[in-house]
Amino acid sequence: MDKIPMTAAGHAALEEELRRRASSERPRIIAAISEARSHGDLSENAEYHAAKEQQSLNEGRIADLENMIARADVIDLSKLTGDIITFGATVTLVDEDTDEEKVYQIVGEPESDVKQGRVSIGSPIARALVGKKVGDTVEVVTPGGGKSYEVLKVRFA
Repeated sequence: MDKIPMTAAGHAALEEELRRRASSERPRIIAAISEARSHGDLSENAEYHAAKEQQSLNEGRIADLENMIARADVIDLSKLTGDIITFGATVTLVDEDTDEEKVYQIVGEPESDVKQGRVSIGSPIARALVGKKVGDTVEVVTPGGGKSYEVLKVRFA
């Protein structure tokens, strides 16, 4: 089994989601199934089938979360330093075409969220950034075409 790199915050978020799904969602769904079952004929009972579908999705997500947590390689960002971009780095870039600044933190796949500025270590931008330092120019091939960025700042938080 391959380890999944992630930050402590990402690991805590997965554990919280697992706790919520197992201790809150699971009993709520079981109660909904029980309530729907009491309405009679299950073959034409839409509430019953919807609750069973919810149960299936919830149990699948619980299994995924347990797997990710078991395979987690939690990396303590407070111990990371330097000027070379690695996992956990928060990088400030400037788009060389538009002069627009962007800030990304390189994190594990389960905790990535581009809207929040967290990109997966396996994403094209993160793969292009790893090993670079301030002042380097990075060429990134994205689905929208090639982009060129200059690394302005690297920090570990």
